[in-house]
Amino acid sequence: MFHASRLRRSPQTPATHRADTGLKDIATEPSHLFFLRVMRLMAICGVNDARAASMLMGQFGRNHRRPLVLMRAMMLELSRVSNRQIKLAPPCCGRMTRDEALILTALGRPEAEFTACHGDACALLDREDALGAATCLQAVSACFADLGAPL
Repeated sequence: MFHASRLRRSPQTPATHRADTGLKDIATEPSHLFFLRVMRLMAICGVNDARAASMLMGQFGRNHRRPLVLMRAMMLELSRVSNRQIKLAPPCCGRMTRDEALILTALGRPEAEFTACHGDACALLDREDALGAATCLQAVSACFADLGAPL
């Protein structure tokens, strides 16, 4: 079993990217940490996970329904159109995989850069066309920004 405390930092490799584990340090942005935890719970326990819904309710209050529905749609779209397995870390992990970093990169793109978001989605899903996934990613990003937690 992998345990993060067993990793030793070498002076040659930076802490943000190590080839031996494939994990990257998570940015300290609270909205990124929150999004990753909810996404990981939905991926592991299913899109109808009560803990993920409870976390969204706690974060956004009575406005939790919109991000919940959009995140469910995003997770279902990513799983439906992906040609490869998307690797996610456990919910309690303080680091993120390359796939999670790519998702956060796509979510961080402004709406005017849809082509770049589409390119990120294509790279994530190993497809030449992923318009539905890119649209879902941009919708989730806009929703979080509207509710005061920009990604």
